[in-house]
Amino acid sequence: MADVLTYTVENGGERMDVYLSQKTGKTRSQIKALNDGGNLLCNGKTEKCGRILKAGDVLVLSEEVRPMCAEPEELPLEILYEDDDIAVINKQQGMSVHPGAGNHSGTLVNALLYRFGTLSQAGGAVRPGIVHRLDKDTSGVLLVAKNDKAHLSLCEQLARREVRKSYLALLEGNLKEDSGQVRTYIGRSPRDRKKMAVLPQGKEAITLYKVRERFAENCLAEFDIKTGRTHQIRVHAQYLGHPVVGDKTYGYTKQRFSLAGQLLHAAQITFRHPVRGTDMTFAAPLPAYFEQVLATLRREENARNRKEQSC
Repeated sequence: MADVLTYTVENGGERMDVYLSQKTGKTRSQIKALNDGGNLLCNGKTEKCGRILKAGDVLVLSEEVRPMCAEPEELPLEILYEDDDIAVINKQQGMSVHPGAGNHSGTLVNALLYRFGTLSQAGGAVRPGIVHRLDKDTSGVLLVAKNDKAHLSLCEQLARREVRKSYLALLEGNLKEDSGQVRTYIGRSPRDRKKMAVLPQGKEAITLYKVRERFAENCLAEFDIKTGRTHQIRVHAQYLGHPVVGDKTYGYTKQRFSLAGQLLHAAQITFRHPVRGTDMTFAAPLPAYFEQVLATLRREENARNRKEQSC
């Protein structure tokens, strides 16, 4: 049985992982592994390693690292297509793709395991079946592998940039050009490790864009990403000076619309079936909250045009 260590913080101000590293002699990476495995509680709850401790906080640490794995969970799941090798899902906004630190349930992986029973294991016990990701607050089409053969084929297609992924986003303001390309390097922000940023030492990121519809203070744009960097579209939209509406991380502090997250939707994906070799394309319709915002903007645009014509 593993030793259970309890610490009561006398003086706050330190990060939780730094504090425990000093107390236990373990590295911060080891503390993170324990935390990710559910072996570290702060005041009875799982917290992020970077939490700043306060006087009186009680930390309970089990020194045995239990491998984290996802468990089946009955959750709403919209399946666009499935066969013996793959599934195509319309992921809802607000659902994380896979479990992580402090987030062991309620994810797409939990729902997939309940629905399908078995998935490819190439992604590991925490990410079974997951070939590519969508951010928690990004909705839309996502490809899942049911076996390792399919997983390997799809990952190879992604690596060769043969998978085409098209997104729709409502942006703040209006892009100057009707279409264009953004080519930068993206890496972890040195100022905030939770964010990505355009950096000279990052990885190459290529995004094509095309304006689909213009409004007075917004535009609806289509994005076609040639690379799959973390937060790529959101970072490139910010880089262009027109962040995604509703983006609490890269967007404006003050938002006109009351939204749960960014108006970014993975609208369509095209790939080659990993076993049959046939080209396949699947699309996911815009969610209702996205359509409602567009409907509001269109009504305002029509009213503005009528007013101008009457003058």
